[in-house]
Amino acid sequence: MEDRIEHDSMGEIIVPADALYGAQTQRAVQNFSFSGRVMPESFLRRLALIKAAAALANQSIGLLSSDKATLIVDYAMRIAEGEYIEHFPIDVFQTGSGTSTNMNMNEVLATLAGEDVHPNDDVNQSQSSNDVIPTCIQVSVVLELEQVLIPAILRAKEKIYRKGVTLASIVKTGRTHLMDAMPVTFEQELETWAFQLGECADRLKALMPRLRALPLGGTAVGTGVNCHPDFPAQAIAEISRLSKSEFFSAENKMSRMASQDVAVECSAGLRSLAVVLMKVSNDLRWMSSGPLAGLAEIELTALQPGSSIMPGKVNPVIPEAVCMIAAEVIGSDVTIGVAGQSGNFQLNVMLPLIADKLLTNVALCASACDALGDTVTGLTVKKKNIEHTLSRNPILVTALNNKIGYDAASAIAKIAYSEERPIIDVAEQETNYSRAELLELLDPALLASPHDSSE
Repeated sequence: MEDRIEHDSMGEIIVPADALYGAQTQRAVQNFSFSGRVMPESFLRRLALIKAAAALANQSIGLLSSDKATLIVDYAMRIAEGEYIEHFPIDVFQTGSGTSTNMNMNEVLATLAGEDVHPNDDVNQSQSSNDVIPTCIQVSVVLELEQVLIPAILRAKEKIYRKGVTLASIVKTGRTHLMDAMPVTFEQELETWAFQLGECADRLKALMPRLRALPLGGTAVGTGVNCHPDFPAQAIAEISRLSKSEFFSAENKMSRMASQDVAVECSAGLRSLAVVLMKVSNDLRWMSSGPLAGLAEIELTALQPGSSIMPGKVNPVIPEAVCMIAAEVIGSDVTIGVAGQSGNFQLNVMLPLIADKLLTNVALCASACDALGDTVTGLTVKKKNIEHTLSRNPILVTALNNKIGYDAASAIAKIAYSEERPIIDVAEQETNYSRAELLELLDPALLASPHDSSE
């Protein structure tokens, strides 16, 4: 493959002939060969969108010719649509400001636009990596949340809720401390999962106003040096128009550049979602355990053989995968927390890592929500097993506390446990209540909904 010679302020450097980037990108490729993991495509596409918005603003202000602006915008929007992504090879582990990635974008756009367009003077006009990269983190996360993750959470919520409605008449043994407890319905159990997911979506929606407040125009340290006073408002208005989402200028641009508090807050919301996903997944794993020596309350859709040595074994593979995703997201939250406080004075210096972890976690959580929603939709209930277990649950005697007292009820429970007899048989033997009265008092359906208005 032929090479070419490029120049920057440090001198000459050899660049692959077919590369659209220039000298600064090539130096970054050579300096940062740590992981082979490049910046997320969603980040690069939104960075291009920001460059298009900046060019339009600079043209409107009179700082950039119409010809140059048109070329920059045209190619930037093509990158925003997913073209030329292979020309962004820089490792996530790079300069902490993300300057290398910013210059990578500037150089690619300048190359595409032609020799008259300069990567710094034209494409990067009125900007600095120090305000562009934090802006791109926020724009990327907002768009991924509202277009990808929040819809996925709400889809999972709706699927789980609807499945619960179909199981409203099925009463099962409730469990606390993994031990038998008072009965609940399947609808109540699934409705609780759905409610938890809904609150996760609410948490993410609540932080949106802070994510939408952009530092663009702060340039090097947040003061706006070399930036036309009209640029921030016009550029951010163009970002809103091009992205079809609402953004505005941050009241204090330094706060979005010197720190990454809103990214840390967003990561906490993703961590909360991961905790819910793991809880639901583990409930499904327990409920489907068996099929003979476990709880065996439900059966999940069989997706693949579960063992290389045990024929016929089928495992809860989707809940297990979702648990691993949750573990990844929870671990990444620690990384983002450390990265969020890793700046001195006017600039955070772990911006690429924050961008990578946040956007990766958003995508992982969205996939997990869809998979889990489908898993719950496809489960079947083993009614016979549930009814057998429920009928022998001594904890049902709790319903007699107000009739015969805690101590007498406890004695009945102990007999039922030791003799492995249904609680109603022991209660009929040990109390003065008739079997008909006990059938009503110990009715699991009534105990699962003791304050139902229909009673």
